[in-house]
Amino acid sequence: MAVWLTIPAALMVQAAPPPEEAPLPPPPADWEQDTPPVDPAIIEGRERPGYTAPLPERIEQNNEGAIRAPPPQAFPTDQVPIPDRWRLIESLGLVKESLLDPYNQNTYKGDRPINRAKVPWLPITGDDWFFVANLISDSVYEPRTFPIPVGVQTTEDPDRNDVFGNDFSQVFSQTFIAGFALLKGSTTFAPPSIEYRVTLAYNVNYVDVPERRVLFVEPSRNSERLDHFLGVQEAFVDYHFSQFDTDRFDFISIRAGIQPFQSDFRGFLFNDQQLGVRLFGSRDNNRFQFNLGAFWRLEKDTNSGLNSVVQSPRDDFVFVANAYRQDFLIPALTSQFTVVYNMNREADDVEIDDNGFPVRPALLGTLRGREYDVVYLGYNADGRIGRVNLTGSFYWALGEDRNSFFTDRPANINAQFAAVEASYDRDWMRFRLSAAYASGDSDPYDDTEGGFDAIFENPVFAGADTSYWIRQTIPFAGGGRAIAVNGRNGLLNSLRSSKEQGQSNFNNPGLMLVGAGADFDLTPQLRLSANANHLWFENTSNLEVLRNEGSIPREIGFDLSAAAIWRPKATQNIVFRLSAAALVAGDGFQDLFDNLGREQKFYSILANVIVTY
Repeated sequence: MAVWLTIPAALMVQAAPPPEEAPLPPPPADWEQDTPPVDPAIIEGRERPGYTAPLPERIEQNNEGAIRAPPPQAFPTDQVPIPDRWRLIESLGLVKESLLDPYNQNTYKGDRPINRAKVPWLPITGDDWFFVANLISDSVYEPRTFPIPVGVQTTEDPDRNDVFGNDFSQVFSQTFIAGFALLKGSTTFAPPSIEYRVTLAYNVNYVDVPERRVLFVEPSRNSERLDHFLGVQEAFVDYHFSQFDTDRFDFISIRAGIQPFQSDFRGFLFNDQQLGVRLFGSRDNNRFQFNLGAFWRLEKDTNSGLNSVVQSPRDDFVFVANAYRQDFLIPALTSQFTVVYNMNREADDVEIDDNGFPVRPALLGTLRGREYDVVYLGYNADGRIGRVNLTGSFYWALGEDRNSFFTDRPANINAQFAAVEASYDRDWMRFRLSAAYASGDSDPYDDTEGGFDAIFENPVFAGADTSYWIRQTIPFAGGGRAIAVNGRNGLLNSLRSSKEQGQSNFNNPGLMLVGAGADFDLTPQLRLSANANHLWFENTSNLEVLRNEGSIPREIGFDLSAAAIWRPKATQNIVFRLSAAALVAGDGFQDLFDNLGREQKFYSILANVIVTY
């Protein structure tokens, strides 16, 4: 839409002195105002470390003979139409657009509206249409060690006859992400009125492990794998059909298609990109926000974790209702109340992953199919209390498992989860304390399942994916086939076949975690982080039954990690990340994963480069 601005005719030509017969009116009496002096004090908060130079001496500027600018009433009232503000600054020579320059004004980055005359083939009408292209390259190299079971039929080394063999493996993963959006609206000032978005991700991954039957179910296959996959991560239409307050742009919007959704601040319960319909909006100057959503979970590619739209969606449905309120319960704290219902109907579904391993049903207990209904009641908070930053989550899971794999009977689900992280900023440093609790099941053979499990977790907590326990997947060898104690990029010990393709499992040992960490912003480009977590199983009853052991200690061990993030341009367009983590095994971990070399320390290195256009 063209913008009509009032431009004085005197400014359209070379300025000339006013005629003698028409002197300018005197300025208003209150034209000059006292300017408060500059306060040289440094604002308390985060600042760059090192020497802070003092402010320069105050400069007094006297422009003798200068002519005061005329007041507004001195100009003519004629209105002259000009192009919109984007083409205006281009006509003045202030912008020289380049396709390869993502930093300055660029039509392909959504900085300027589309010139419809140049793209007559686009099915759009009206003005203020924008096109946004995002291109991302995400490269990961990850050498690591973890307990790797020896293949039953054969091994890479005939001398290996123990349960666990060599523990070193390495992964290289390259992902290219291309996102495109077409939207209408003055997005600098208001949400778009309509948006079309598509995001594709292409992943190539290479894995090398020392044992057979880790990557493929067939013992004849090699112990290395090269795979690739193209996934559809976003494909939705977003339409704003109501505005409560045109001054503050409170709105109601509906979004349909494959879309990202995060059910809480840190991604503890459901953080994924799934097919669904979501009604969301805000009011009261954005102090109140809400979501109503229904999602039909897509099947995932086994090795990349990307959405596979060429397969039928799962019989697994998620319904979400939540509300956010700022400055509740106390000022500076945002509270969120949420209800999430997960309806799973996959009792008759037999799913084999791309590597030949069964994932539904999980090969635990009686090996029979399951379906369940579970409701998560949650409260989440994010904000601060004085100088202390605070994030907290609590979930209570209630429902029914129609066929518990220990008893082949229906069982009630009653499990809890809580997590809190507090941090304190001191200049360029941030210090953090973290704690998490996920209940474990205390009796596998009763009619209650008390182990908490999420729908699809991707937590940003306690070091996130730089943490060894959150980043790595530990196979539950000896207790279940193709089962992991925890999931990759997950916090919970859920004993699932796969976070991406498996079902939630409420017969699990739970988790307890306490941790401390710190972030150091040494420069605007460089940040160092360190984390130390101590982990336990909340209850080992299920592990003892599945492993046929009399007792298993609860301690998992100490998870120690450090990371460096370097942004050479002080932007998010180029990011280098290097992290290292170690797990010092506790009594419980050593009991479960005793190995020939008596290894008690396991390591993980993560080298990551992200380039964004």
